[in-house]
Amino acid sequence: MQKQLLKNPFVRSPTLDTVLMVEGIVDKYSGEFNRTELWKKLPKRVMWQTYLVILDYLQEINKIAIDRKGKIGYIWNPELAKRLRHRAEIKV
Repeated sequence: MQKQLLKNPFVRSPTLDTVLMVEGIVDKYSGEFNRTELWKKLPKRVMWQTYLVILDYLQEINKIAIDRKGKIGYIWNPELAKRLRHRAEIKV
């Protein structure tokens, strides 16, 4: 996300609703589409630049991954995170 802001300081910050909407669509169509095709699947219009900022953010926090073909996959596993949080070695 910082890379996008450094390139274009006029990029608008997405709202939480928009981030959650994009994350939900990525989860629903995980591994099926590239970023352009996925952008067209969004239920509401989102500016392309804002969409790219959201994808950068989701990739930074390890919720999505992009393969060699450019397809976006949802990799976040909340059950694993919950189990790891309760381990004695990990302090949250």
